[in-house]
Order: sequence, then C-alpha cells, then structure tokens
Amino acid sequence: MSGPTDWDIKKLRILRTLAERGTVTATAGALHMTPSAVSQALASLARQLGVDLLEAQGRRVRLTAAAHLVLRHAEPVFARLEAADAELSGYRAGETGEVRLGAFSTAVPALVVPAVAALRATRPGITVRVRETEAAEAYELLAAGTVDLALSLAAHAPTGHDPRFTRITLLEDPLDVALPPDHPLADAPGLRLADLAGDPWIFGGSGPWSEITRTACEAAGFVPEQAHSAAGWTAILALVGAGMGVALVPRMAAPRAGAAVLRDLGRDRPARHVLAALRRGPGAAPAVGHVLAALRAVPEPPTTDRPPRK
Repeated sequence: MSGPTDWDIKKLRILRTLAERGTVTATAGALHMTPSAVSQALASLARQLGVDLLEAQGRRVRLTAAAHLVLRHAEPVFARLEAADAELSGYRAGETGEVRLGAFSTAVPALVVPAVAALRATRPGITVRVRETEAAEAYELLAAGTVDLALSLAAHAPTGHDPRFTRITLLEDPLDVALPPDHPLADAPGLRLADLAGDPWIFGGSGPWSEITRTACEAAGFVPEQAHSAAGWTAILALVGAGMGVALVPRMAAPRAGAAVLRDLGRDRPARHVLAALRRGPGAAPAVGHVLAALRAVPEPPTTDRPPRK
C-alpha cells in the first residue's frame, strides 16, 4: 500500500496557471519562468503524483482528466493559503491578531473597557481577551506566556531592573478623599488632607494600599486612626457612605462611590501610577502596540470634586 502523496504547492500553482493561460509559453511569461522550466516542473509533478497531467494536442498541450481532478482538489487549498497570506499581512501590520490582557479589577471598567471599545471602531481585526487578575498573578501569567500584556499599579510591579519585562507608564490615577454625605467638610472649599487628621479612617490592614494611605497622611502631618479594615472599593465606599469613616479612593473607582462624597485634595492630592508590562524580546504580537496606544488614549477620569455650597 502506497503512502500519502507529497503535494508540491509551487508546482500545483504552475499547473493552475497553465489551465488559466492555455499554453506553456503564456504560463512561463505569467510566472517569470522559462518555458523549459515550466515543462520540467510539470513533468516532475506528474512523476510525484503518478499520473499523466498533460497530453499533446498538435503543437500545444492540454490538461488530462487527472490534471483537472488534481486542480479541483487543489483550489480550496489555494483559497485557504491566500486567506492565510492576507491575514498574515494584517498580523505583520498589527491590524489583526489576538492580544491577551491581564488587568487588576479597577482598571477593567475604567481603562480596559474604553480602550477595547475604541479599538473595535478603529481596528476591528484586533481581538482583546481580558482576564481580571491580581498583580502577582498577572506577572506570573505574563512570564509564562499566558497573557501578552499585564496592567498593574507601580507599587505592585516588579522592579524596572527585572530582565523579563518591559514596563510602560500608562497614567497617573489621582487619589481623592471619600467622605460621608453628612460630613461637616463635605462641601468645604479648599479641603486638605490635614483637615481630616481627627477622623476615623478606612483602609486595608496591610499591603501597598495601607502603605499608600499611611504615607499620604503622614506627609500631611498626622497618623491616620484606622477604624475599619477593608480591601475592596465597593466595601470601603459602602462603609464611608454609611458614615463610618473617611478613606482615600483612586479616581478610577469613582463610579462606585454611591452615597459617599468624593473630594479633590488639590495640592495635597496623592496619586498612584498604572503600568503596563510585556515580555522583553521579539515575541510580542504586533497588535500589542495598538492595544497600548488605545490604553494610553483613554482620558484620565474627570474630577469628582463637588463645589462648595454658597
């Protein structure tokens, strides 16, 4: 029993061109070959396939029934290869492709969703697959090749000297103070962090966010009294809205404010920085650059500061 036939795509293309052009000379001209080279390639293909592909017709040749059978099966292959060429061209230009993105929870609605919406309008051939992750997991997934791009806070990112990753600063996310709606300073003009030195504070028990809150308050001249410990913005803002304390909140979390009043701290305003990271080396898909550009183009969250009452 004979094994599978080795199909030579280049020679099949010559056969197809002969079927279209009608003569060996015309085929040679279309393919920038000599007539002798065309004849040799078709003779070699006939030997590979074990059938006659051409028969004499006077001074010309015509395709045999076997040749037409071969071409009937080869046409879908040509169509798929041409589609692959077109898609690969788009991939090289960064106009098509899939980008897998790992992002922390606050960044998904505030940053990733607007960027993906913009890409759909400008580069519909790019697919972004989003995975919500904690920072540590995001960098593990990036190192393993499971995601192509990771978003995190600068406080959570590996050092810039880590040889595995290239880091790109995307934006500065200001920190506003969240106050209960009936707080006596909810409408005060020129609110400063030091004005809240005597208030009960809500922040996580440990980790970068606890450090950010403590550092900002200490820079304003006081140590915050922690009344409640919470890590998620929904929980923190619910506690603030219920009058149980005040908290520093990133502006990207503003849509979750609920009953809490968010105030801009002006000159005292601390901020956190959002970074993107990708693996170093040539392995990144060209479309990653367009995703990064779309992320950079997302406008910073508008101030939620409420004007003082008159």
